[in-house]
Amino acid sequence: MERGGGRLFQRRRQCCFCMDKTPIDFKDIGLLRNFLTERGRIVPRRVSGNCMGHQRDLTVAIKRARTIAMLSFA
Repeated sequence: MERGGGRLFQRRRQCCFCMDKTPIDFKDIGLLRNFLTERGRIVPRRVSGNCMGHQRDLTVAIKRARTIAMLSFA
């Protein structure tokens, strides 16, 4: 019998930036849109599977792209 609330263990996703060694660039709109919801919000780290350093870099890149109007705010 299982006890403990019935939570299932799922493997953590690997950071795609660490695996592929792809640089994060604010001009790469196709890459940045993968980490935005349809409402324009940044996908959290626990959902995207990014490591902490790359998630921070990704957030800065998205905010820079929004500032120069390459991405929408909403």
